[in-house]
Amino acid sequence: MNAIEKLQEVVARRHEYAKEWKNRTNGKVIGWFCTYSPVEIMYAAGMLPVRILGSHEVQDVTDRYLFPTLCPFSRDALAQGLKGRYDYLDVLTYARTCVHIQGTFECWRINIPTPFFHYVWFPNHVDSSQAMPCLVAEFVDFIQTLEKATGKSISQGALDRAIDLYNRNRRLMKQIYDLRKGENPPITGAECMEMVVASQLMGVEEHNKLLEELLEELPNRDLGRETGLRLMMIGSEMDDIVFVRMLEELGCTVVIDEHCTGSRYFWDEVLPEENRLAAIAKRYLDRWQCPAVAESFKNRFDRIIKHALDWNVQGALIYQQKFCDPHEFDTPHLQKMFKEHDIPTLTLEFDVTIPFGQFRTRIEAFLEMAGLEVF
Repeated sequence: MNAIEKLQEVVARRHEYAKEWKNRTNGKVIGWFCTYSPVEIMYAAGMLPVRILGSHEVQDVTDRYLFPTLCPFSRDALAQGLKGRYDYLDVLTYARTCVHIQGTFECWRINIPTPFFHYVWFPNHVDSSQAMPCLVAEFVDFIQTLEKATGKSISQGALDRAIDLYNRNRRLMKQIYDLRKGENPPITGAECMEMVVASQLMGVEEHNKLLEELLEELPNRDLGRETGLRLMMIGSEMDDIVFVRMLEELGCTVVIDEHCTGSRYFWDEVLPEENRLAAIAKRYLDRWQCPAVAESFKNRFDRIIKHALDWNVQGALIYQQKFCDPHEFDTPHLQKMFKEHDIPTLTLEFDVTIPFGQFRTRIEAFLEMAGLEVF
């Protein structure tokens, strides 16, 4: 089994992986909702950080708990808890950024037994002079909860090791992303998404080893397919790998992305500071921003268009989870920006399940509009 297949297996068997890790290490597992949750602190506590994701299955178990106008991802994630699929969690945490996920977290806290919960209040104004001390104080409280849950203290050495391992993880994934700049990328967009999703589900040391294996394999790898349209994917939470596979089967390759199961999650590192919690806080305050906390279009959009140009993008897929207002507000500005750079765009709205037939037709029309042959 090669590195890509190992990563795919972790994604497909995410719950089994977490349970096996727990049995093997006698450690604790912590679930987290938003990519503003500080995984470095969780790892320093000796825990396995596992992102709470949906299953993309039709369900009706959340109707009595959440309004149907909350985003599909929020409702799908809560359904997994209500169905008992995360019954192995020892702690559940959430860094406040999105009111929809906040509703999911609060419903989980009330209705799904879990030994420990911790709500990290993330600052509303990330550029404020008070944001840093506020977030550092929140991290101190978070550490106290994790120490209580594990019965162990979190040392400065443990924080240093966690920072080093996650920084290495980010650098390795960026190296793999850089390989997609070439004329014939050796890895598909779907495979890259599986790589990033796996990083949110498995131990960082094990993931680093798989990334090192992958970097050895990729230079000699031939996908045996035409690259077609070089596509950028931009939008809200997106981990529907089946959709991305379908997308690429129609005559394109996702060469770069900007979403929280892609580059937005891992792109920025923790820079060294004497105060480790301040260093971690600065990373999350300054990182590639989600529209839910972005205070300026300019910083976010400048980074998006730079990536589009660096990866020689020929088209952009702008998508959003249904009812996701922050990302919906982005759409007209993104369309205008890409138009100014002669990059055509396609906009799609996602629900828990995807109308593949309808989307397939729209994607084929988009490729034809771009002057490419659909195959």
